[in-house]
Amino acid sequence: MAHTAPRTAIRTREHGRFTADRRPGRRHPLVATAMVLPLAALLVYAFGGWEAVVTQASSVGVMLGR
Repeated sequence: MAHTAPRTAIRTREHGRFTADRRPGRRHPLVATAMVLPLAALLVYAFGGWEAVVTQASSVGVMLGR
C-alpha cells in the first residue's frame, strides 16, 4: 500500500502524453454520426415511428418560426 502513490504519478504522466497529441473538442463527422445513429433509432422506436418524429420536428420548427 505504501507504493501506490508513485505508480499513480507515473500513470498520470503517461496519460498526459497520449492526450497532448489530440485536439480537444474535435471529432470526425462520420464518428459523430456513428455515435448519434443508435440513439436516433432508439428514439424513433420509443416514440412510435418516423411519422411521430417528423411531426414533432415540424412542430418545433413552426414554434421557432421556420
